[in-house]
Amino acid sequence: MRIDIVSIFPEIFEPVLGGSMLGIARDKGAVEFAVHDLRDWTDDKHRTTDDYPFGGGPGMVMKPEPIYRAVRELASRDPRRPFVVLTCPQGRRLDQRLVEELAAKERLLIVCGRYEGVDDRVRDIVDLEVSIGDYVLTGGELPAMVIVDAVTRLQPGVLASPASAEEESFSWGLLEYPQYTRPASFEGRDVPPILLSGDHKRIAQWRRLEAIRRTALRRPDLLASADLTDEERAFAERIIEERSDQAKGPCSD
Repeated sequence: MRIDIVSIFPEIFEPVLGGSMLGIARDKGAVEFAVHDLRDWTDDKHRTTDDYPFGGGPGMVMKPEPIYRAVRELASRDPRRPFVVLTCPQGRRLDQRLVEELAAKERLLIVCGRYEGVDDRVRDIVDLEVSIGDYVLTGGELPAMVIVDAVTRLQPGVLASPASAEEESFSWGLLEYPQYTRPASFEGRDVPPILLSGDHKRIAQWRRLEAIRRTALRRPDLLASADLTDEERAFAERIIEERSDQAKGPCSD
């Protein structure tokens, strides 16, 4: 996979792209990263990428010309057509399903929004606008890093074990089950005996139920779309009901 990123602050990406799992993925050749300075596609001596909004109002708006030029030129540099993503608080919220969709693309081109947003005509050359949450950041660079990290780890050969991605939170519609490591006993808390039993079938069953329990307690909204059996859904409903009863507390006259 190739990922191009267009930003007015390209220098902030290298510490992220060159470190940890992303750096390893790049070294392995699983992903090719290229970060570009949007100012390279301006045509004035001040290298201007923004201007005042028509109609008045606070802040600045990113100009369309540099973005159009950048996207068109970068698209021509590789025979694979890029899937163009604009980081924007108005976009589709990033979740694991969207991450998997993006990870399946051969090439991504991420345009980092800034200031009060982009000239609306830029949306004509964008395939998808993506938001990482219902809040506003100073720019699209951090969202771009989040997208790149989430997408890269799903590329073949990046994770040591492919099963890691399959069993993580959200990958199967549930939060991940509790995890433990050595020591087996720590400050009075012991690892659940089932995990020390060596019975892999029972361990898998335990993990499945604990994932459902955790999801019911922390993110019950996910259960509506989770692939559960009738028994599992009844189990989740009992967990939610028990929590509701505990929240009410004892009744008094």
